[in-house]
Amino acid sequence: MTSKELAEKIVEILDSKKGIDIQLIDVSEKTIMADYFVICSGNSTTQIKALADEVEVVLKNEIDLYADHVEGRNSNRWILIDYKDVVVHIFHPEDRANYDLEKLWETKSAI
Repeated sequence: MTSKELAEKIVEILDSKKGIDIQLIDVSEKTIMADYFVICSGNSTTQIKALADEVEVVLKNEIDLYADHVEGRNSNRWILIDYKDVVVHIFHPEDRANYDLEKLWETKSAI
């Protein structure tokens, strides 16, 4: 599975769980950290946790892929899931507006 296919799969998973304002950003020409960022919001810490859990469970069960690293589970306001070439950011709306990763990376492509 290519990094783009993985990113698109993650978008599909987040959409199936009603993730809000899902964005897929190609950062491959801007950083060596990853090829893609997938960014979305959840309405509550409960939904944010559920979105992160769903991404991890589906990728583990369907393609035997485990996250390299996960951050933010203690607060559930910004959970970052690192799949090396694809990094998933699931935000509380206030935190997403504050950090504004879309503007930081100067690109936005709506899904």
